[in-house]
Amino acid sequence: MRALQWDGHTLRLEPDHAPPELRPGWVRLRTRLAGICSTDLQIFQGYMGFTGVPGHEAVLEVLEVAGDPDHPQVGERVVAEINFACGACTACARGLERHCPHRTVLGILGADGVFADEVTAPLVNLHRVPAAVPDEAAVFAEPLAAAFEILEQVPHVGGVEALVLGDGKLGLLCAQVLAASGARVTVIGKHEGKLRLAGELGLTPLAVDAFHPDGAHDLVVEATGSARGLETAMAAVRPRGTLVLKTTVAAQHSVSLAPLVINEVTVVGSRCGPFAPALTALAEGRVHVAPLISAEYPLDEGLAAVERAKVPGTLKVLLRP
Repeated sequence: MRALQWDGHTLRLEPDHAPPELRPGWVRLRTRLAGICSTDLQIFQGYMGFTGVPGHEAVLEVLEVAGDPDHPQVGERVVAEINFACGACTACARGLERHCPHRTVLGILGADGVFADEVTAPLVNLHRVPAAVPDEAAVFAEPLAAAFEILEQVPHVGGVEALVLGDGKLGLLCAQVLAASGARVTVIGKHEGKLRLAGELGLTPLAVDAFHPDGAHDLVVEATGSARGLETAMAAVRPRGTLVLKTTVAAQHSVSLAPLVINEVTVVGSRCGPFAPALTALAEGRVHVAPLISAEYPLDEGLAAVERAKVPGTLKVLLRP
């Protein structure tokens, strides 16, 4: 099969990559459509020290099931939660599979990802894609689930003054989820086209050059994808407000955390989230993802697709094997 392979230094297309082995309780899947995420670009900068087949956002089709003849059925479309837990440790027993200390993570940590013709994943990680959701929308299920995680961690957002730092893919998804839940959302960004899109989505856009953090926002979501975003977020949140951190970067942060103590700010690390509300929102059209697609490439042009994804101002770049 074909696959993009990252060896820690170079990304290359392998036309004869060995297909993944199927284990009991796992499913062999065909990649229908995959998305290039900012985390993938950080991996190519050394994040997590990952080597292998990258990619964790995808719509998949069931090819073969091992160890469970009932569900899902061959030919069904699914999306996959990316954390592959051991199922036997204390964290898993507490329902914290995403934080299993023995987990692998699809295309990020110890498990080959979706930038390939085929991939395998545990059956328990799969979610059926509703018939009303096309592949081009379902491919956003994983990052949209991450946006919905904010509501799991900060459940009462109706009426709050929310600030989303970052006008990229995740920032615009987070902003839409918060707005749909009743928050008054301002999106801070540096790309004219993305800010225009934020306005078209019913959000309040503001260019970073015109933004002066005033320490007055109830809720600040840091989704800049930059190590510098944390300092800005700290300056924007009000005393006893909530700061949600979404950015993961290879670079190190260098900032004094004293203001968080002085202002008694609640800091919430926020990563993966629930797939069910994400898929429901896509099926009901409550979150708009089609405007977030910048380009689509065949897998054979995967290297060019990654380069396109690196261009400032680019939103989602898709790969179609």
